[in-house]
Amino acid sequence: MNTPNKLTIARVIMIPFFVAFLMYDITGAADKWIALAIFVAASLTDTLDGYLARKYHLVTNFGKFMDPLADKLLVCSALICFTAMGKLAAWIVIVIIAREFIISGFRLVAADNGIVIAASYWGKFKTVSQMILIILMIMDIRNTIFQTLITAFIVIAVALTIISLADYIVKNKKVLSMQD
Repeated sequence: MNTPNKLTIARVIMIPFFVAFLMYDITGAADKWIALAIFVAASLTDTLDGYLARKYHLVTNFGKFMDPLADKLLVCSALICFTAMGKLAAWIVIVIIAREFIISGFRLVAADNGIVIAASYWGKFKTVSQMILIILMIMDIRNTIFQTLITAFIVIAVALTIISLADYIVKNKKVLSMQD
């Protein structure tokens, strides 16, 4: 197994630890900072594994499948936790997760027809905005400016989620016509 794939697996392994420190009182006040450190480390492995895979031609079918799945698991786990904690409206999480299911379905249908749907810039912007939102929400600094920043990133993340979905559908509408 190559290094990028090991990093992807490490990201998946970090998720339960991230959730535990985010949701439960394990160490007291340090929990959110430990959760933050785990989330940032996991997010950085996403950047690093992609960079290494492309630079050293280590792209594998396992990586093509697991890397986006690991990203979705990390982000969705955080968002679901925030909903459980009463910090994020459920409809926001539903919109974000629904988009991920729709795009995954699109990709499966496309792959079945020999078409590869590459990640778009809108999708990358969406992921970055969601990760920034999660970082801000974990930090949860209680002042008006910071809370306004969180609200702004909620709006940005939802908007980019919808825009990136529309972009995928418009650019890949031929995939829909392949199904009877």
